[in-house]
Formats: sequence, C-alpha cells, structure tokens
Amino acid sequence: MKIVVLDGYTLNPGDLTWKGLEELGELKVYDRTPKDKIIERIGDAEIVFTNKTPLDRETFEKVPHVKYVGVLATGYNVVDIDAARDNGVVVTNIPTYGTAAVAQMTFALLLEMCHHVWEHSEAVKRGEWTNSPDFCFWNYPLIELAGKTMGIIGFGRIGRSVAKIAQALGMNVLAYDEYQDRELETDTLRYADFDELLAKSDVISLHCPLFESTRGMINKDTIARMKDGVMIINTSRGPLIVEEDLADALNSGKVSGAAVDVVSVEPIQSNNPLLKAKNCIITPHIAWAPKESRERLMNIAVENLREYLKGNPVNVVNE
Repeated sequence: MKIVVLDGYTLNPGDLTWKGLEELGELKVYDRTPKDKIIERIGDAEIVFTNKTPLDRETFEKVPHVKYVGVLATGYNVVDIDAARDNGVVVTNIPTYGTAAVAQMTFALLLEMCHHVWEHSEAVKRGEWTNSPDFCFWNYPLIELAGKTMGIIGFGRIGRSVAKIAQALGMNVLAYDEYQDRELETDTLRYADFDELLAKSDVISLHCPLFESTRGMINKDTIARMKDGVMIINTSRGPLIVEEDLADALNSGKVSGAAVDVVSVEPIQSNNPLLKAKNCIITPHIAWAPKESRERLMNIAVENLREYLKGNPVNVVNE
C-alpha cells in the first residue's frame, strides 16, 4: 500500500518522526506540493495526507485509486468533501490535538496586549531605563485582567480551556455557542446571546469554525455594538473577521487592540490592511505548532489510518 504526504514540512520540519506511517505502508513525504503537481505526486497511492494542499473534484476524478484522505489539521475545507464522498473516499481530520496549545497562545497574545512585554524589554535595551529619571517607566497603558469580562465565541474544547484560564486570572466569562451545556455555568461563567456578548465583553476571543454563517462575523456592524476599547483575539480562522473593518476600528480607537494568529489569505499578503493598523499583533499561524501539539497530531493521524485499515474508521468528516 502506497502512502503520500503532500505537505509534511509544517507538521514535521525535522523534529518528529514519520515512523508510524512508515510501518503501515510504502511512504513518500513531500515538504510542499504546488497545485500543478498534486495529481502527479499522488501517483498510484491509495492513501493521501494533506494539511493545506487542496484536493478538489477534478483531482478526485483523476486519481480514482485513492481510498483515504487524512487531513493533518482540524479544519478540512481544503478537501472537497462532497467530491470525496461521490468517489468513495473516506476523509478524516484531527479534532483534538491542539486544545492546550491554542488556549495557551490565546493568553500569550492577550497578555502581550496588556503588558507589551517585548516592547518594554526592547526599550530597556535601548537605554531608556538607564536614562530614566524615575525608578520605572512604561510606554504603553498597562491593563489588569482581573474583574474584566472575556467573551468567547465558540465554546467547544478550546473555548472551554480558554475560559478556565480566564477564570484563573479573575475574569468573568460570557460564552456564545449554538450548543450549550448549562452544567458548565458558574458564578463567573455563563452563556449569553451574541448581542449581549458583544455589548458586555472587554475582550472577545474567537474559537469557532469557519462556516458561511460565521464568515465575516466580526465586521463594522458587530464592532459598532462592542464596548469602546474592546480587545479582539483570533486564533481560529482568518475569514471570521472582515479585516478592513477591524483595521478601521483599530485606527479609530474603537478597538484598543487586536491580536490575530490567522488571516484571510495565508501566508499574509502585503496589502492586508491589518499590517498597517494601529495596535495590532499578527503572528504566522503558530498557535497549533508547539512540538508537543504536533506530536499528538502525528500520533492521531497514524491511529486514524490504523483504524481505517481495520475497517473501523474514526474522525470521519464525510460520512
């Protein structure tokens, strides 16, 4: 059995092992695959793994021997699910590997907005503290989170992990999700409707999937309904935000700060308006990427394939 990984570098730039997949078949790993090489590189393989390399209907029709696609991520919009189903291809994803890592990154971004640690460190190295007439100084407003309200849009595994950290920091949490588990509510956490969350949150953090219903959910109209000075964090999917609208809100001061680990087109394009917006932190889609998280992803990918080969597929997204 032949197995092809079309874009293995981001998962494993050299610090992990492909041994688990090698034990299951004849493995070929490509670091990256351009669109015009996809069909050629799949060749006669029955098993294909992809992270961000797209597999569309035309591809499935030209590689009828493919029986299984493993998406090396939680989001699977790079695969035409309907086309895969029509061609008898099982598609699986990795749903739970990055919960801790993404929650941790959410607060790395939030705490940076609150304290500007890097900028203050650089100021010290430039001599600003040495030359200061006072025993301390700060170049940005410093923000204490205790007592403030975090609105979490999307209250699945990651959203709930974020809520636990927020509560540990003394924050109150408003959660918005289509599916609600009222047993999770406490004195410092409760569900709210979308409008209430927008109106009452000091910090809004996005942890929901990208569907047509959520695309562009942060826009000029929803921002207008937020508190003045709100902070916005996105570690989920870039197109949840209308970036021009967020940039305008940052530049006007309506939004006091934003931190995004994802953008609408990745890698980010030079004309993205957030690049020139005030008080905007942009990181290159790394919330998922600690080694421990990627190792879990690899192990789950191997287990997904093992279960498929046993006739008991798990984490199937196109049943």
